[in-house]
Amino acid sequence: MPAAAPPLPPGRHVELWGRGRTFVRELPGPAGAPTVILLHGWTVTADLNWYQCYEALGHHFRVVAMDHRGHGRGIRSRRPFRLEDCADDVAALAQALGLGPAILVGYSMGGPVALLTWRRHPGLVAGMALCATAARFSRQDPSERLFYSSLLGLSVAARLAPDIVRRPLATAFARRRVEGLPLSDWLTEELVSGDPAAVLQAGSAIGSFDARSWLPQVNVPTAVVVTASDTVVSPRRQRALALAIPGASLHEVHGDHGACVSDPERFVPVLVEACLSVARQAGGTGTRR
Repeated sequence: MPAAAPPLPPGRHVELWGRGRTFVRELPGPAGAPTVILLHGWTVTADLNWYQCYEALGHHFRVVAMDHRGHGRGIRSRRPFRLEDCADDVAALAQALGLGPAILVGYSMGGPVALLTWRRHPGLVAGMALCATAARFSRQDPSERLFYSSLLGLSVAARLAPDIVRRPLATAFARRRVEGLPLSDWLTEELVSGDPAAVLQAGSAIGSFDARSWLPQVNVPTAVVVTASDTVVSPRRQRALALAIPGASLHEVHGDHGACVSDPERFVPVLVEACLSVARQAGGTGTRR
């Protein structure tokens, strides 16, 4: 029996022509409101990442949230996971829903997806709000580099392991991650709903991501939300991201990497203000000339 879920916006499957089928949540927002597209982090789903944020954002914006490929009910593909494909999925979804230029809100892994969407499809991006994320995730530290590189090998093992072995291991690991949190059974189901091999490949792709050389070219209004007690993505790197993007505004939350779920009272108001600041700057097209 499925675990009880929190209140969620209406959801539906959307076919992206030539790419596959993904799952989308939508809130209409006020008449004429700008659109935000919510891009979740690694290993989670749109709902797990954003369920505490949907309602507050929906007071100001049309809200669209999608599951990335390999995660949750996102696109399933035998191709190796690439962040660039996730960015192209975002563009395909915007075109399928007729969204026009939107504000991309990326959390952790969603930050690189947002940045790559701007780089590959600039006409679809009015602005960005980048949360708990960085221009580069892997340091030169050998142990950290080994962690990211090992994920590819683990993804092969996950692909070959039968579900009867893979599912209990994934569930046990997920339960440890959400122990003590409200809705822990539902959170666990969300965590184990993806394709384990693709999720592991996604971790490797994050470790290879490095946008430092082209961040100064970003020409849309951007806000960076820093989780100031983060032990997963260093706050120093988050602030460096803001400094590297011309005109980016900085918004700090005194929370850790999971503040979007574990500390919504602090995180959500800061996220809303960051998105509103981007929307105010974006105006019509949002592109600075």
